[in-house]
Amino acid sequence: MKDLIEIRWHGRGGQGAKTASLLLADAAFNTGKYIQGFPEYGPERMGAPITAYNRISNSPIYIHSNIYYPDYVAVVDDSLLESVDVTAGLKEDGAIIINTTKDSKYIKSHLNNYKGDIYTIDARKISTECLGKYFPNTPMLAAVVKVTGVMTDEEFINDMIGSFKHKFAKKPEVIDGNMKALQIALQSIKKL
Repeated sequence: MKDLIEIRWHGRGGQGAKTASLLLADAAFNTGKYIQGFPEYGPERMGAPITAYNRISNSPIYIHSNIYYPDYVAVVDDSLLESVDVTAGLKEDGAIIINTTKDSKYIKSHLNNYKGDIYTIDARKISTECLGKYFPNTPMLAAVVKVTGVMTDEEFINDMIGSFKHKFAKKPEVIDGNMKALQIALQSIKKL
């Protein structure tokens, strides 16, 4: 891992992009990294575009601003490709990870000639099969961990077991489905 990795999340209110960025920050912290995980607040409402951020480092982080030149971008809702410049500032030695089933021609036509790596995952299918509902943030979280390499799959899975036991203490029946979604997502990422 590079000393500092910056990640920008694009999603819609209610899809869990903010929660995923905070879970990633917690998991990275638990593996000994310095972290930041924060949303960009505005007039968000259910379905409106939102942005969240992560900084993960092996050294203390002294930057306290939004991320304008991310190493990685996670797009939780592919409809945002048509309305948000998700590649703005994205470094070409990084990557973009998109929740989509659309073909590569469509995807590339909406990425402003981005020359870096492009990964896709069908977070809808994974979440509906594992959780019975569409919660794309769980598979997207696993996809970001896999592509960025901020921790090993084993470190990630072990940390998320504890995190989900705490987060879902009053709904333990959803823990197994979320864990299954993470494990499937780690194996389901495709590079275009």
